[in-house]
Amino acid sequence: MAARIESALAEREVLLVEAGTGTGKTFAYLVPALLSGLRVLISTGTRTLQDQLFARDIPLLSGALGRPARVALLKGRANYLCRSRLLAQQGQGGLFQERRQLGAVSDWASGTRSGDLAECTALGESDPLRSQLTSTRDSCTGNQCAEFSRCHVFAARRAALEADIVVVNHHLLMADLALKEDGFGDLLPSVDAVVLDEAHQLPDLAAEFFGVDCSTRQIELLLQDARRELATAAVDAARSRSWCGDLERALRELRRAFGDAERRIAWQDTTVEQQRVVADLRDALESFAAGLSGEEAAEVKQCGERARQAALALAAIADTEAGSVEGARAARVSPRGVHFSLLPYEIATRFSALVKQRPGAWIFTSATLALAGKFDHFAGRLGLADAATLCVDSPFDYGRQALLYLPAGLPDPADSQYTARVLQVAQPLIEAADGGAFLLFTSHRALGQAAAQLRSAPDTGRHELLVQGEAPREQLLRRFRESGRAVLLGTASFWEGVDVQGAALRLVIIDRLPFAHVDDPLVRARVEYLQAHGGNAFREYQLPEAAMALKQGVGRLIRSESDRGVAVICDPRLTSKGYGKSFLAVLPPMRVTRDGAEVLTLLRSCAGDLLPEQRQRWLEELT
Repeated sequence: MAARIESALAEREVLLVEAGTGTGKTFAYLVPALLSGLRVLISTGTRTLQDQLFARDIPLLSGALGRPARVALLKGRANYLCRSRLLAQQGQGGLFQERRQLGAVSDWASGTRSGDLAECTALGESDPLRSQLTSTRDSCTGNQCAEFSRCHVFAARRAALEADIVVVNHHLLMADLALKEDGFGDLLPSVDAVVLDEAHQLPDLAAEFFGVDCSTRQIELLLQDARRELATAAVDAARSRSWCGDLERALRELRRAFGDAERRIAWQDTTVEQQRVVADLRDALESFAAGLSGEEAAEVKQCGERARQAALALAAIADTEAGSVEGARAARVSPRGVHFSLLPYEIATRFSALVKQRPGAWIFTSATLALAGKFDHFAGRLGLADAATLCVDSPFDYGRQALLYLPAGLPDPADSQYTARVLQVAQPLIEAADGGAFLLFTSHRALGQAAAQLRSAPDTGRHELLVQGEAPREQLLRRFRESGRAVLLGTASFWEGVDVQGAALRLVIIDRLPFAHVDDPLVRARVEYLQAHGGNAFREYQLPEAAMALKQGVGRLIRSESDRGVAVICDPRLTSKGYGKSFLAVLPPMRVTRDGAEVLTLLRSCAGDLLPEQRQRWLEELT
């Protein structure tokens, strides 16, 4: 893999590389990148990998190769303290607890060099104060800001301009590409090569960035900022109240019309009243923008421009006439508000054009890019049909380390008792393995039902039950690793990007094939679009997407040369339907069995692999 990437860097090629688990793909692209002497941008799908590359992998390899490199870590705006907004918050007073927290943030701000909020212990990732202390592209006034010379965002970008290797994430890269398409210029420095790790996430992410969205939360923050800036600029209070009041009423009416019950609604399924209140909100935003644009203060004008952009977004989402952008239009409703979106059906032309505009090397890599060795689905979605490809198999001995169990006798997944029957299969397996199990579900409903059933089981206290949503993801994973005998129940976010090495994880149970739910308006719209254009939605979209997801889920089991365990796929369609072979073809070369007794024997053996200190801790807990 390293040799092929070295060649691609030299020839400025576009290269797609699937590197099986355990390949060491980060080293395989970092070594040629460091040796090439080129300026390289590395983009990751997660902040965890971004931090790992910057803090561990690049320094380690740079030292080992004797090739020192200037490295910059660049994150999105939401990760950096905005000094201007901190000063504004300090001037507002607030509750005692907020003042104490602001004081702690201010103390940290006086000494930080990077301004990266990950360093600030007083502010958690989900803290509501965080959004008040960071800027967005819409709210930033750039070099007109009084704090511009001390701005952490622009300091990070200046450092990136001087670096040999810049580490970013896909959100930041896509924001840059999408902006450049609109002619707003570079956010990221010009480089000779781009390496995209965890590249399987790109097609969906690109659709988001090439689409349009607007949320009630976004407008609420706009109102909050506008009130502050209007007061600071000493704009006539009566005019300010009128502008803000009209927009606030339109926002309140929209929230009333959509309610707060969590759901997705396709735009064509919205009621006449819901469409009316969206139009009213758009009109209110336009009036708000017109009023603010007439003021002299740059910060007030900026709020007016944000309102204008929000109005344009709502207009594009509501425009279903011929000639409008073809895409899935939907509203996502939750207790936090309403989020409107337009996701284009086809992004291949736009994405490939952006790649061609940057003539350097482009390396796309992930453990899951190909289906049975073919890259057609991934390459087709991004318009990369002409790219060179390479498949590197995992070095793990799956035939020796893992067993794939396909239990017999389960009903069709549409059966009302399906989840209960899955747990009847799962419970003896969990007991034989003495915990150490992931139960992966395709819906929150099934997860909730399974958690309730397991908690009511007579021997429920033997294994700690960790359920997605009851604690932060990283906390659940930490507890799972430390316990060694826990049972973790998760949905989509646990199917990928989760790495538990060693005997702590020895059993992965998947309830059903991960087909996207056809009642999701975005999925339904995509299916209808493909059918209307003469395509086969099942073969071209639903099946390959589900196969990729299943490959990710099964991939949680074997993460090192010493791991052993059993993967269980309960869905009977894997053997009863013709398309089941397509799923089996993408999985690692594990031995397949339908013999439950063989599985129980192997799981008891895997439980014996646990560390002596773990077993001693369990004995102490039991006594």
